[in-house]
Order: sequence, then C-alpha cells, then structure tokens
Amino acid sequence: MDVTVAICTYNGAERLPLVLDCLKSQAFSPEIDWEIVVVNNNSYDQTAQVVSFYQAVSKFGQRLRYVSEAKQGIAYARRRAVQIAEGELIAFLDDDNLPTSQWLQAVFDFGRQHSAAGAYGSQIVGRYEVPPPPDFDRIACFLAVIDRGDRPFRYDQIKSWLFPAGAGLVVRKQAWLESVPEQPVLSGVRAQQLSEKGEDIETLSYLRKAGWQIWHNPAMQIEHMIGCDRLSPSYLMKLFRGVGLSRHHTRTIRFRQWQKPFAVCAYVLRDVSRLLVYSIEHWNHRSAIVNQCELTLLRYSLLSPAYHVVHQLRKKVSFVRRRAAVSTGCVKASTCLSSVNIDSS
Repeated sequence: MDVTVAICTYNGAERLPLVLDCLKSQAFSPEIDWEIVVVNNNSYDQTAQVVSFYQAVSKFGQRLRYVSEAKQGIAYARRRAVQIAEGELIAFLDDDNLPTSQWLQAVFDFGRQHSAAGAYGSQIVGRYEVPPPPDFDRIACFLAVIDRGDRPFRYDQIKSWLFPAGAGLVVRKQAWLESVPEQPVLSGVRAQQLSEKGEDIETLSYLRKAGWQIWHNPAMQIEHMIGCDRLSPSYLMKLFRGVGLSRHHTRTIRFRQWQKPFAVCAYVLRDVSRLLVYSIEHWNHRSAIVNQCELTLLRYSLLSPAYHVVHQLRKKVSFVRRRAAVSTGCVKASTCLSSVNIDSS
C-alpha cells in the first residue's frame, strides 16, 4: 500500500466529519493505493459512532479503519497508527486539519520523487473562529500555521533547528521504525494538558539524527481550524510554557552523551542573554499577548534543564513505588495462599 492517512483524535466527533469529507473529495490518480486510520485517543464522545457512520454510508468502506489508544497523549496515538499502518507513507492529520483536494496526490508524488526524505511537512493556513491578536504571525507556527514559501526545500539546509509541524506531516514508515524509539519522552497534548509539548520536534530530531532528510512540500496544503479557546491568553500561556519546558530534551537529542553538558551550558548562556535583551527591548509593550508568549517561551526554556532533571526523577520514583506496590501485593497474595494451604491441611 502507498499511503496511510492517520487521524489522531481526542473528543473530535464534531470535527471529524469535516476532515473525512475532505478526504472523500480527494482528486488523485487511480494508481494510488491508500487507506485511512482513525486513532481514538481515549475519547468519551461519539467518535466511534461517527467513524462507523462513514464506514457504512461513504465510499470509504474497508478503506477506513478505526482503532483505540487508551494511553493519553498524541505521541502514543501516532505510535499506534504507525504500528497498524499498511502504507509506505504515513500522512498525519489532526481532527481539525482540512486538506485541499490535491493533498493526497501531493503526498504520493513527493514521496516517490524524494526517496531519501524521511519526513516532509505541509503548507498550513489558519481558519480562525475569531481574529487573532496583533503580530500573531510571529507565533503562528506554534499553533501549526506554517507558511514557508511556495518552493520545496530541505530544512537542514535552511536552519538546523527548524522543523515542519506535526499537523499534515508525512513520515516514511521505514524511517520511523528505524529511527524513532517505541517510548516517547514527550507525550504531547494529553486531553487538555500541554505540559509535554514538543513531541513533533522529538520525532523529527530522531529522524534527522539517523540521517533522513526532512523537507517542506508546499504542494500539500491544509487549512487548520483554530477555535477561539486556542487564542485565549490562558491557553497560549500554557502552550508556550509547555514548549519552553520541553526544550532541554528536544535541543539535546542530536548530541552524544559527553557533549550534552557543554551544550546545556551554551544554551543556558544564550537563553539568559536573549531573555535580558528581549525584556529590555519590549519593556514598554510587555502586556501585549504575543510579547507575553515569547517571554514565557524564553523564561521556561531557561528553566527547562532543571525541570527535565526533576521530571525524570519523579518518573523514576513513581516507577520504583509501582514496583514496590506490585511486590508487596505478590508477597501478601503468597502469604494468604500459604495460610489457606495450612488451614486446609
């Protein structure tokens, strides 16, 4: 099979029909063999019923498959999609991404023409429920609104730290299986929690480290629906805090273990200087929401190394406690069983 379109969704019953209708209207050559996989990431709405309806009444039929992933986090949902995908190329859509009618053809054509491309991203425009704040274009990429020109290019030939968005991202399955660990460090969006953002950069960093090319493909065009809640100050602050806290991990993936302490020191010095310069330059306009977002990103990027250490320690302590609880439970069960055997004797 050529292409698997993977839609990871959490409570997306109201949004999914728009995405599936766009996929139903795709114009592509008959040679393309493709499928759709909807991954329900622990939803509690009518997502399953929506998919069943489209399986029954649309032209999708067996081409549309449905699976569940109970472990919360889009990083886990995408790994589930990779596990069952039959396509050589896996094209990820979120449940608020509306691809144009030529998107699937563009996915297939680019993958065939660039065999060394491990991943390539779409051109994404925003469809806003309410007007975004002034200067929003400075932070739009953090909400997966990507306009990087009308010509294809390799990201590593532009800037080493630049990557496409996860929305509309196409990954070669072989590249993923060879390069991306089974367990993510960053789970991504978990229900409404944004504390482990950066899962897309984590995945793409592994691919780049393994030597796969990462491209921008402007022929793949998507409209991203952005509700008013995602433009609220509270949401934006949580988003930029989460992205900032993930930066230690995403920055250091490409380094060897002995290089990481030196890299961390260099990043800390750079973050301190950037934070000071930015604070001075924007002092008179520090209340503007875009400035607040950028300052939040700088502050939490600076805190990211310490946060990473504490977070990993908490995980280890939690793991040890779970193992101790299991061991205690086994001992108690064994004791009870022995007691029953003695009484029976």
